[in-house]
Amino acid sequence: FYADFDSVMESFENFNWLLFPLLLILSFLNYISRFAKWHYYLRLLHISIHLKDSLAIFFSGLIMSVTPGKMGELLKSYLVKQISGEPISKTAPIILAERITDFISLIFLALIGAYVFDYGKIIVVGTGIFFALLLYFLSHKTLALKLIKFFTSFKLTARFSDNFQEAYNSAYIMLRPKPLFLMLVVSLISWFFECYGFYLILNSIGIEVTLLWPTFVYAFSTIAGAITMLPAGLGVTEGSLTFLMIDYGISKNVAVTSTFILRVVTLWFAVLCGMISVFLYQKRFGKIIVEK
Repeated sequence: FYADFDSVMESFENFNWLLFPLLLILSFLNYISRFAKWHYYLRLLHISIHLKDSLAIFFSGLIMSVTPGKMGELLKSYLVKQISGEPISKTAPIILAERITDFISLIFLALIGAYVFDYGKIIVVGTGIFFALLLYFLSHKTLALKLIKFFTSFKLTARFSDNFQEAYNSAYIMLRPKPLFLMLVVSLISWFFECYGFYLILNSIGIEVTLLWPTFVYAFSTIAGAITMLPAGLGVTEGSLTFLMIDYGISKNVAVTSTFILRVVTLWFAVLCGMISVFLYQKRFGKIIVEK
């Protein structure tokens, strides 16, 4: 509705659709890299799950990509419990560690561009400060355990004391300097695959840009969408992508077309992979049961 329909259709025709499989491969490489991070965390917490089962659980979690902050991926903890019997309180912090490393890597990808292109510095730096403070808190065991003790001193929360402590212990292990550094490197690589996909989309439609600009735009728009806590940042991420392209001088129809293609090959392709994986998972292990 925002752009002229006929002009958008013309932009779709100008796009090199032979490139589409490569874009899907780049997104799939993003998922595989993030799976490596997921499986590493399982091993770090001494949770023994066969590689094939771990892969099935991770990809099933992608169906929850359209939940706020992807926190619906807690489904993975339920599936780990269904297979291994490990408590959810032990594995749920993996989702937190994944989101923290995702955010920090996106901040790194956006930070240089924010200063080079003089846009969004407050949002990028502000988000970075928030996660730095969060890491500071999680890395200080005495402070964190005191807060947990206070929080569980009430009648309503007292029965969850052991669960909170187990969850914190898992988070503390995963966010120590060495695993944090290693997984930040993996996250940087995984998100760069999709940034590069955006660069290829723009070049295919005839927009000549340096690799830095689409990297900044994609990373910044993803951060902007995520901090709103809207499901998958819907509306905000697309709006940011489109606005930044138009502000850069790209025509409205090309901006809308590029945004549409990018979100199909990143977000909605992930959901499709998740749907297929859930179907295959249930054929192997039976119906997914989420306990209340």
